[in-house]
Amino acid sequence: MLRLIMVDDHKVFTDTLKFLIEKDAEIEVVGCAENVQEALQLSGILMPNIILMDIMMSGCDGIEGTGIIKEKYPSIKVIMLTTFGDDEKISRALKNGADGYVLKEIDSKELILAIKSVACGLGIVHRNVLSSIANKLKVEEAIEYKSERYNLNERDLMIISLIVDGKSNKEIAAALFFSQGSIRNSISSILEKLNLSDRTQLAVFALKNNLIF
Repeated sequence: MLRLIMVDDHKVFTDTLKFLIEKDAEIEVVGCAENVQEALQLSGILMPNIILMDIMMSGCDGIEGTGIIKEKYPSIKVIMLTTFGDDEKISRALKNGADGYVLKEIDSKELILAIKSVACGLGIVHRNVLSSIANKLKVEEAIEYKSERYNLNERDLMIISLIVDGKSNKEIAAALFFSQGSIRNSISSILEKLNLSDRTQLAVFALKNNLIF
């Protein structure tokens, strides 16, 4: 029997989800907490196998709470169950030791399967979240490829993108928090790396060679 704690400050949601989860004979919801402090206390008393953790709660958020719980009780698996699928929160959650990341739109049967899979040692990520991660990796790989091929760094690529957008040196400097002199020097360096003579040639080259995203 898997022992599970739910951490969410919306009682109606937890009551409903508890009812749905406990339809499965292999899972028992042994406790519900409304914040990370309560979750930490219940973890020490009830020693669950799995915690379903929301992110946005009063006080300590669920991502930070995951790190605290994993540090004190490393054997407890934590699945983030949230409405937020943005890259920043996903990255923070995984770095803090989350074993799974699923969105609240998930079907109850899929959630139960995710709980059992994480209990078996698998890492579970919601398909929409996985798409976001995959797209981010593709962009990062593309940036790395272009950086190596043309000897350009990430700052160079950002400047090129802003030039293609028609930004002036002053606007680029403001956007990237550098001085105009530094931006002028960077553009000169980029032109030299690519053997180009001016900004217009640079913009055309960037579009032809997919240097911008």
